[in-house]
Amino acid sequence: MKQYFVLLTKPHPSRSLAAGAVMGAPDGYVCKIEPPTRSLEQNALLHAALSDISSQVAWAGKKFDLEIWKRLCVAAWLREQNEKPLLIPSLDNIGVDIIYEKTSKLTTTQCSSLVEWCFAFGAEHNVKFRE
Repeated sequence: MKQYFVLLTKPHPSRSLAAGAVMGAPDGYVCKIEPPTRSLEQNALLHAALSDISSQVAWAGKKFDLEIWKRLCVAAWLREQNEKPLLIPSLDNIGVDIIYEKTSKLTTTQCSSLVEWCFAFGAEHNVKFRE
């Protein structure tokens, strides 16, 4: 059975509960401590920004939907962070596929950075963002 604990400020019962779960876990179980992933609010803000961009900006002479804009923005943001997306020859040998970071795996800090990047890109392209 998986258990998740959000570690709050010290001292906090969540930390004792997590420590107790580690101490009581069977041999071979794995404990993973990692930064929190993006919040629901961050996800909603990111998708709202991408929606505004997709409805107002044409790229390479075309309008693209939100999912394509998400891929374009994440790939450009990753390059700006010096974490290049992978460009891999496609399995059918027709072109290349871009493998990029899934936004659901972003930490809250990374997601904030991506959202700011999207707002900056939108501002450069005269996007009117909704409130």
